[in-house]
Order: sequence, then structure tokens, then C-alpha cells
Amino acid sequence: MNTIALLVLASGTVSLLAFLTLHFVSREFHPGWRMISEYALGSHKWLLTVFFVCWGICSISASILLWNLVHGFWPSVGIVCLFLTGIGAIMGGLFDVKHKLHGMAFGIGIPFLPLGVLLISYTLIKEDFWSHERLSILLSAHAIWLSVVLMAVSMVLLFSGFKKAGIPFGPAIAPPEKLPAGVIGINGYFNRLLVICYLLWPMLLAWLYYNAKI
Repeated sequence: MNTIALLVLASGTVSLLAFLTLHFVSREFHPGWRMISEYALGSHKWLLTVFFVCWGICSISASILLWNLVHGFWPSVGIVCLFLTGIGAIMGGLFDVKHKLHGMAFGIGIPFLPLGVLLISYTLIKEDFWSHERLSILLSAHAIWLSVVLMAVSMVLLFSGFKKAGIPFGPAIAPPEKLPAGVIGINGYFNRLLVICYLLWPMLLAWLYYNAKI
């Protein structure tokens, strides 16, 4: 199981590095209001694929690691949620923002984890070893649902701003090259925060597991 923990850490690290690299090599996509998936429209689509696939491997391998560490129906539901998040992330890498299945990838990869991590985390901290790491586990778990809420609110602000400015928007419509005056574009920042939270939680648990060697 230590090997699986290392796989979680390695794949998560590669995903974060690919994500960070995209920020520097694709500067034409403003991080304030352009979503991470839109990097596929640039010249470094392969880096985005690495990011998504490694994110998926990180989540799936974490679900395998945790399967033997938690017991009961609801924690098992949480692990299934974590596994589905990994599937959705890999789909995001295989089907880019222009593909009709990209929306499905989002629907599988994002909504399940906030509930899943809470079901798992509140079970883990009841055990002796994990209870010593209660604060870090719960903070990282609650950061996930908070990041989802913040991104959702910021998306509403963006789309309402587009509507007031008379700018059409939707899956089949290319976004404007520049953010129009008066439109609040902070959704990109919260999209990136969400990704970091989604990756750090499984990496934290894998790190704790590996160092404790339980």
C-alpha cells in the first residue's frame, strides 16, 4: 500500500506541475476569468492532458488506498465518489472543452467529491492515528466544498455580467478575447483554487499514510 501512496503523491505532483507550467506558457488565457479547460484552445494541449490524466490517477489511486482504511457503508460511498472524481478528471483530459463529452466529464469529476471527502474524513478522524491530524484533514476536506461554492458564485457573476453587456455565451460560443468593462471575472481564480483543493486532500492523506506506515 505504500507504493499506492507514493503513486498518489507522484501523480498529484505531476498534475500540479503541469497546471503551474500551463499558467506560464499559455499567458494568452487570463487566469482571472478563463477556465483551466480553455488551455486546450492554446498551443500546449498535451500539457493539459497530462494535468487531467494525472489528476485522475491521483484520485483513483487514493480511492484504492483508502478502501482498506475505512469501513462502513457511508465511508464506502465516499470512496466511490473519490473514484468517480478520478474518472471525470481523466475524461476531461481525453475530451477537451470542444468535445461534446467534456460537460459530462465535469458532471462526473466535480460534484461528487465535496460529499465524498466529508464522509471519508469524519470517519478517519475517529481512529487513533488520524485523530492526531484532525485539523489538517478537516480543513482540507471543507476547503473542497467551499471552493465549489465560490466557483459557482463567480460563474453566476460572470454570466450575469455577460448578459447585461449583451454578450452571448454558451458551450458553442467562443468567449470574448477580452473581459468587457463592468463584467466581474474572478471565476478563473476560483476554478484554479478548486483544482488545488481537489488534489491536495488525497495527497495529504497519502503523505500521512506513507509517513506513518500504518
